Amino acid sequence: MTPSPASSAEELINHLRGHASAENRAGMGRFGIATETALGISNVELRRVARLAKTNHSRALALWRSGIREARILAAYTADPKALTLDEARLWASDCNSWEIVDTVADLFVAARFEQVLIPECVRDNREFVRRLAFAMIATCAVHLKQEPDAALLAWLPLIEAHADDERNFVKKAVNWALRQIGKRNAACHRPALALAEKLAASGNRAARWTGKDAVRELTSANVRGRLGLTI
Repeated sequence: MTPSPASSAEELINHLRGHASAENRAGMGRFGIATETALGISNVELRRVARLAKTNHSRALALWRSGIREARILAAYTADPKALTLDEARLWASDCNSWEIVDTVADLFVAARFEQVLIPECVRDNREFVRRLAFAMIATCAVHLKQEPDAALLAWLPLIEAHADDERNFVKKAVNWALRQIGKRNAACHRPALALAEKLAASGNRAARWTGKDAVRELTSANVRGRLGLTI
C-alpha cells in the first residue's frame, strides 16, 4: 500500500510495520531513543510517509493512541495545529517518553500557539521528558516565531536560569538548547542571552556551569557573531 490522504490510521501502521528494521531499532538505542515500541524506521522515511498521507487530525489522534514510536512521530507530522486542542496537547505531553518525541511535538505545540500555557505547565512537571518539552518549545519559538517580539523570547530567560541546575541529561541539554537558540535569534537577543550564559558558566552547580560554558562557546564563536553582524 502506498500511503495517501485516504489511508486510515490502521493502514498507515500496517505500512510502517512492513518497513520495520530490527537493525535500525538497535541503532536507535545508542542515541538515547526509547525503543520499547519502536519499529526502527528513520525520520526521513516518516517524513516521506507524512508528505504522502497529508494532514488529518482525527487520524493523527488514532496514530498517537497506538503508542508505537513511529506512529506517534507520524501523528505529530500530520496533526492539524489549528484543530489541536489544549487538552489533546496536554495528553500528548504527558505521554512523552523519549527526547525525539518531545522535540517533534514541540514544533506542533508551538505551531498551535500553546506555548504561553504549556511552557509554564510543563516546567512545573518534574518528569524528565515533560520538563524537557518546556525548553524544547522555547527553542522552537526562538527559531520559528519570526514575527514574535524579542521581549517575548527574552521573558523565558529567568525560567532557563531557574532550571539550569537540573542535572538530568535530557533536561540539561534542552535548557542549553533554549538558551543558545535565543542568543542566536538576533543581535538584540544575543546580549542578554550571553550575559546569562556567562553567569551560569560561573555557577557552582555542575549542570548550570556546563550549560553556561557550552552556550558561551557557541554565542561567542566567530560564526554566530558574524551572522548577527556583531564585532568579531
